[in-house]
Amino acid sequence: MKKKIVFFSSIATTILATVTAISGILLTNRLMYIKPKDPTFVYERETKARRFDEVWYNECPKQELSISSPNGYTIKGIFLKPLETTNTIIICHGVTENKINSVKYARMFERLGFNMVVYDHRRHGDSGGKTTSYGYYEKFDLGAVVQEIRSIIGEDALLGIHGESMGAATTLLYAGTVNDGGNFYISDCAFSDFRELLYLIIKHTISFNFRAAVPISDLFMRLRDGYSLRSVTPKEVVQHIKKPVLFIHSIPDEFIPYEMAEDLFKLKPDPKMLLLFDKGGHAQSFNESPEQYELLVKEFLYQFVPNSGGFMDDGEEPAS
Repeated sequence: MKKKIVFFSSIATTILATVTAISGILLTNRLMYIKPKDPTFVYERETKARRFDEVWYNECPKQELSISSPNGYTIKGIFLKPLETTNTIIICHGVTENKINSVKYARMFERLGFNMVVYDHRRHGDSGGKTTSYGYYEKFDLGAVVQEIRSIIGEDALLGIHGESMGAATTLLYAGTVNDGGNFYISDCAFSDFRELLYLIIKHTISFNFRAAVPISDLFMRLRDGYSLRSVTPKEVVQHIKKPVLFIHSIPDEFIPYEMAEDLFKLKPDPKMLLLFDKGGHAQSFNESPEQYELLVKEFLYQFVPNSGGFMDDGEEPAS
């Protein structure tokens, strides 16, 4: 009898281990190798929506960027210079997108007195890298981009960083854990805790309360990609950010809950600002309400970034 118990116990253990291994590999495969959007699709989508101004883009003075990542590959980007200024904003795109998606913010920041840097995150667009890490390795890449841009515009120049979705999480992780080289930050629809977001995605995808999937994913992510999901938690580092941060989110966002922006805002010490848009899905606040979005950024700069002069008309102050 004891031999049978040991035998069946061994079989059960083996089956459990096999199922865990298969689940861990499948889950982390979906995370690590999430398929980026085709660049042609992004270009056509942005052009059709009139968010990518091709005439302006082609005529705009620009500098191609090829930056060495501390993670061992090349980061590709473009420095758009429509203005004679050192004021610069770096744009971090969301997961599956690329730098063309970031160009939609160019004319807005031009009106606000900034030149702009767009670049491809690792494993997106023209940049290298084998996996997507949702901000963990990307924050070090952002640090390399900041260092390169600082070498061009100077240490005393005004430099901001704007991030969207994963790019926003990357921005906050950079500002809170890496040598902070920005003067201000704009976080558009960032997640506050990747583990909690992953749980929500799994729950909505398979309609099952399978919380064990998150620790399984964490274990296999550490084994396969060298980091823990615990390291992708902006809410744990946002309290260390001393520079001004503007938090943006849309209430109808069904991918990353807007409450995550509220959590981040509460944890971030002053100076800070939060605005929740009444319409727009995930990463759609600017697309749905571009004029309101620009007024918000203008007010944020006016209140918290005094050296960004030139963005108000005739000395006019924005409405509170």
